[in-house]
Amino acid sequence: MMNRRLKKASAVLLAMTMIFSLAGCVDQSQGKKSSDSATQTESSTDETDSSKTADKKTSDSKSDKDSSDEDAKSLLEIDDPEEKAAVEAAKKKVQAMKESPRIIATSPATADICDKLELDLVGVCSSTVSTIPDRYKDVETVGTAMSPDMEIVSSLNPDWILSPVSLQSDLQPKYEAIDTDWAFLNLRSVPGMYRSIQELGEIFDREDQAQKLVDEFTEFYDDYKKKNEGKDHPKVMILMGLPGSYIIATPNSYVGSLVELAGGENVYSDTDQEFLTVNTEDMKTKEPDIILRAAHALPDQVVEMFNKDFSENDIWQHFDAVKNGRVYDLTYEYFGMSATFKYPQALEELQPILYPESDEDSAKAKETSDNAQKKAKDSDATEKYNEQQSK
Repeated sequence: MMNRRLKKASAVLLAMTMIFSLAGCVDQSQGKKSSDSATQTESSTDETDSSKTADKKTSDSKSDKDSSDEDAKSLLEIDDPEEKAAVEAAKKKVQAMKESPRIIATSPATADICDKLELDLVGVCSSTVSTIPDRYKDVETVGTAMSPDMEIVSSLNPDWILSPVSLQSDLQPKYEAIDTDWAFLNLRSVPGMYRSIQELGEIFDREDQAQKLVDEFTEFYDDYKKKNEGKDHPKVMILMGLPGSYIIATPNSYVGSLVELAGGENVYSDTDQEFLTVNTEDMKTKEPDIILRAAHALPDQVVEMFNKDFSENDIWQHFDAVKNGRVYDLTYEYFGMSATFKYPQALEELQPILYPESDEDSAKAKETSDNAQKKAKDSDATEKYNEQQSK
């Protein structure tokens, strides 16, 4: 539920996304695990302070459950009374509007969700590495996900702004300043994304579209979770590359949640944080079986950085994963910062990497990694970014 007082009242779009050790559905509003909300929102009238105690109890009780023992329906169920009341309040506010709500989606992932729900937008983000749905090709662009142009945003007079919760601490003050309703969707895991979809479907009268998407996930998940039952879980370390540096992705990140969904054991699991800054000496003590390298922004720069560091920094040569040739680059389109509908492709890519059962599997894992590197180099992301900055 809410982890703060809503300054203004009526529509409150939030649903409790459970903390699952497998799925990594964690809302880390303002950098810490403070609640399980799939979506954090603010709207336009005063409302009483939501109970942090209730949040804590829900978080504790649900985090004790292992999601590997639950089916998709249980993962996505929204049963908290306060949560339901909040969604209903938001729904009524939208219904009371004389016209369709003016919505802005500030990230490619939120735009994809809006597209699947058949929602019209008045503003959408720009991106150098992701494709914005054709539905919004003529819609005003408002800047990048991490840095929307608030002058443009404000000029569009939005009723709602939809963004990923990973950017809440940076963007929330900006949204508050222009007096609009906003919703931060929990896209740190696939279940988190589908819980947000259910909420948006109810709020914006897209319940049929939302249910269709949920049904597709339910069928996929209940079949997929049986895929690697009984197999040994490899120890995995995930490096998320940024231009010039990299950080550790924990199970509380989207990439980390995918690895755990596939049955991998993240060597940096004992934390509430989404990402960690760790030195290579500490990484060596974890001795992962597999090292995965992902890119956040400018993948062409990131892949070159990884190659340079792994070839010139001698400590990497002492890792068993390096000695055994089990270092893999991940396709940046599938393994980003936010959950997307490409998660089946991501899990398919992980399968031969985590569970090579033949020489053919090992060769496929290596080929996929090489293709991921090539795609990153050919993305021209840096050139496109520079062009955007010069406009």
